[in-house]
Amino acid sequence: MPVVVVANPKGGVGKSTLSSNIAGYFAAQGHTVMLGDADRQQSSRLWLSLRAPAARRINTWDISADLIAKPPKGTTHVVLDTPAGLHGWRFNDVMKMADKVIVPLLPSVFDIFATRAFLDELAANKHAGKAQVALVGMRVDARTLAAEQLHSFLDSLGLPVLGYLRDTQNYVHLAARGLTLFDVAASRVEKDLEQWQPICRWLDQ
Repeated sequence: MPVVVVANPKGGVGKSTLSSNIAGYFAAQGHTVMLGDADRQQSSRLWLSLRAPAARRINTWDISADLIAKPPKGTTHVVLDTPAGLHGWRFNDVMKMADKVIVPLLPSVFDIFATRAFLDELAANKHAGKAQVALVGMRVDARTLAAEQLHSFLDSLGLPVLGYLRDTQNYVHLAARGLTLFDVAASRVEKDLEQWQPICRWLDQ
């Protein structure tokens, strides 16, 4: 049972957007998916509450402030949305379960510095040794200097970069209905699905 953790110490970088769409991708493949939310804001839980009954089922994974429990039997794929400032025992517990860790970040100098420190912490954590780690640029406009700086930073890390997702209202509009790119007609989100192809291939490995 693969456990995909979406983590970054900084808030507002798109963790919930990435987590919900990963869960949506797994569900579209016919898997029994659980989406856990270890963030106090409970953005993923809110998103699940908006999801239409007709959409492919994604189960809620109850995670309390003091306990991260194992998902129930029957689950085949787990996605865990984590809070900003993930550290200490909670960080260790999450890493013990993680098979894959995706780190989203924005084209911002503040995000770059915060992410570098987090990746150093991840590399030093004995529980994270078994997990595959990869990065995804979020809300990236390829025409900007900030995008160039982000490319340079990620290229210097020696870690897989799965892609750069554009800044589009598609994610906003879909999230408002508890949906993902994988729940609607491909023709409506063609550009975005194209950007997701490397992410999906990595998730399937």
